[in-house]
Amino acid sequence: MAQSIQDFHDDPRNADIRIYVNGALRPRAEAVVSVFDSGFVLGDGVWEGLRVHRGHPAFLGEHLDRLYEGAKAIALDVGLDRRQLTEALYATLVANGMTDGVHVRLMVTRGVKRTPYQDPRATVGPATVVIIPEYKAPKPETLARGLTLFTVHVRRGAPDVQDPKLNSHSKLNCITACIQATAAGADEALMLDPHGFVATCNSTHFFIVRRGEVWTSTGDYCLGGITRANVLRICRETGIVARERNFSLTDVYGADEAFVTGTFAGLVPVTSIDGRAISAGRGPMVERLQRLYVELVDRDVATLALRSSAPQSHRHGEGAA
Repeated sequence: MAQSIQDFHDDPRNADIRIYVNGALRPRAEAVVSVFDSGFVLGDGVWEGLRVHRGHPAFLGEHLDRLYEGAKAIALDVGLDRRQLTEALYATLVANGMTDGVHVRLMVTRGVKRTPYQDPRATVGPATVVIIPEYKAPKPETLARGLTLFTVHVRRGAPDVQDPKLNSHSKLNCITACIQATAAGADEALMLDPHGFVATCNSTHFFIVRRGEVWTSTGDYCLGGITRANVLRICRETGIVARERNFSLTDVYGADEAFVTGTFAGLVPVTSIDGRAISAGRGPMVERLQRLYVELVDRDVATLALRSSAPQSHRHGEGAA
């Protein structure tokens, strides 16, 4: 049966979480936004997913960089500076008593409109900021067993159509790709760029391993992934040859290993693509990179912990550009 890289085991504690909505911490059942909100009406907004480890959102500076760059690109005033937004993140975690095994969804939309219309000038209030913290960890069996992919007809478009660098609320092209892959019995969609080269997956970034080298796309047609960048960083630091380059499905089918990356699950092996067997579960390179990535997360949050205690940890999100 097809699975998702986002699959997790339900945690009963999530029934009682408190969610940040525009400065207020509300019980789950009361955490709502207006039907006139720009995010609901149009998917007009930006967002980030963060993993919390030892009380700190890992790679927080990089995630805030991407959020504020995306907001600036679409002329969206977040309404909170980096320090204020980081304080809100930590306040939400503290209010829920959360330190580990937590995934946070940080969402910012353009705010409430006076009528359901796309023009940003129809917005009548400040941005809507929502922070949803959940006890949610990737399934260990997924990390070990791996995923299957199916190459879909939906392409990652050029930046003059809808820039894939924007982590926007509007994800319909990725959703369409996911639907096609699921219908084909696969776990995730592999998406090509306009030239037919491999770009990325519908919710993760894609890598292959060939003759000891790690390959990923040029990045021209995919989101600037935080985990993707960290995998490339790990390779540089440990002497693993890593290449950002164009490659085709022929290169993919002949790979020794393949894997995907994302904030939620880290690194997950890919066992088959379009019915072609790639590896039987986790290969040696994926296993090594998974271990090195965990160590990198530990180093990142250890730096945050050294610089301040959790209630003051907004300092780590400030000015990290």
